[in-house]
Parts: sequence; structure tokens; C-alpha cells
Amino acid sequence: MAFPAPGLPARVRIHEVGARDGLQNEKTSVPTAVKAEFIHRLASAGLTTIEATSFVHPKWVPQLADAEELFPLLSGVSAALPVLVPNERGLDRALALGATRIAVFGSATETFATRNLNRTVAESLAMFEPVVARAKASGAHVRGYLSMCFGDPWEGPVPVHQVVRVAKALLDLGCDELSLGDTIGVATPGHVQALLSALNEAGVGTDRIGVHFHDTYGQALSNTLAALQHGVSTVDASAGGLGGCPYAKSATGNLATEDLVWMLDGLGIDTGVDLAALTATSVWMAEQLGRPSPSRTVKALSHKEQ
Repeated sequence: MAFPAPGLPARVRIHEVGARDGLQNEKTSVPTAVKAEFIHRLASAGLTTIEATSFVHPKWVPQLADAEELFPLLSGVSAALPVLVPNERGLDRALALGATRIAVFGSATETFATRNLNRTVAESLAMFEPVVARAKASGAHVRGYLSMCFGDPWEGPVPVHQVVRVAKALLDLGCDELSLGDTIGVATPGHVQALLSALNEAGVGTDRIGVHFHDTYGQALSNTLAALQHGVSTVDASAGGLGGCPYAKSATGNLATEDLVWMLDGLGIDTGVDLAALTATSVWMAEQLGRPSPSRTVKALSHKEQ
């Protein structure tokens, strides 16, 4: 039953990250054909934005070394298919295959920037500048990921003003939208509201912001609701709760897409997603991976069917 709450968006666009952010954390590589089938099934379930893969060097993310083989298998997918690129070489590879939605991945903290990108925050922004410019010149949509927006395992709590500074720098490069990442899952609703308010005060419109929460402390849904109450209408989630962060060992899984859709359906918020079809897809993917899905909604709905 749906019980709408006042002050929430009528529709939420789910930015599905399971095929990229989820599968890149698997200990072994998932066959390319399985990845393609996963993405096709996600699109059939109604997801309109599905992050497909990452054009990074295989040395760093061997699980996504098949990007060139995978992307052509997605030609019939109706959803938008963003891809992550770390640098101009990655951009060249993505554009050569016809990618029209590009993402870059930055950090709000120096330690994580060094560990993840082997660069300072300033150096990483300098690396992204030609990537974003060339992507925009090609007509591509560009998303900027900003990790460690709430806490960093090495630096501790991250000051709001520090996040705002780097967020504005990413947007000033030309990014069309910004995804705020709670990479280790330490955010709480008041912190979410404070950061969003600070970004608004700095001239960043809520319409350009998406949120990406991890469920380390069980706060992902409550943080998402806080963001929705602030007007955010783009939420990142991972089918079946796949994924975490390979460079932050304390990071547990992403917010499960099914758990998000269950909440949004209950609030009367339109997503266009068929929850039953999505759950079936995550059950299927869990079978391919040889373990059950951590999503509470997947567990509850698949148990009912048994």
C-alpha cells in the first residue's frame, strides 16, 4: 500500500550501479555473457540508467577487463549506459565504442585520492579536466563521482566545507551532475541535510545532485529519505546490494536497489521499476555468483515464492 508523504519528489531516477560498482568487487571475474545478460535483465525490469562498466587498466580492476567485449553486447539495451573512465586513455576507449554517458571518479579527501588515483585531489582534478572537456565536446553527458563525502577511514570525519570545495571544482570542470558518495557508510540523516544545504548555499542546485549511500551502519535508506526530503531525485543503488569499495576495506555493500524501490513504492514515488522482475534478476545473479543476495527485500520476496 502506498502512503505518500509531503515534500517528496513525484519521481526518482535510480542510477543502477550493480553491473559496474557491484561486480568490480567480486573476487573472480564474472563471464562477459553473464554481465551482458544481467544488464539486459535490469533494463527489462524498468531501470533507465544502468552503469555498464569501467574503462580502467585491467591491472587495477581486472574484473572489468572485458569492457571492449561487453559494451557491443549491449546495443539493444533501452537504458542509458554510463561508463566510468579514469583518464583520457579510458575516454578514448569508451568513445571508440560509442559511449554517450561518461563518469569520472574523484575524492573529497587527500588520502583516498592518493590511494585510489595515486594523485592529490588537485592533481586528480587536473587529470579530469581534459577528460570532461573532450567528453562534453563529443556530446557526452558527464557525471562526477565524489567519494568520501562524509567520512574517510584514514582521515576520519570529513568537513562539509571541504566536500563543497571539491564538489564545486568538479562541476566547474563541466560535469552535468554530481554523485555524493558515502563510501564507508558513516553518514546520518542530519549530516546529509547539512551537506546538501551547504552545497545549495554555494550555488549548487539540488537538481544536479545524486546520492550514493553504503549500508555499513544500516543508514542507507534513512539517509536516502533525508536526501529526498531535501529535493534530491537521483539515487544510486545496486541490484541485490552488490558491491562496496575495493580501496576502502571498511565499506560494505551499496544500498540494494530492491530495498530502495520497496521504500519508494510505499511512498507513492514513481520509479518505473517492476520490483518483482528486479527481484528475480537479483536472485538469478546471486545464483551466478554462488551466494545469496544481501538485500532484505530480495530475501523477503524470494522467500514468499518458495
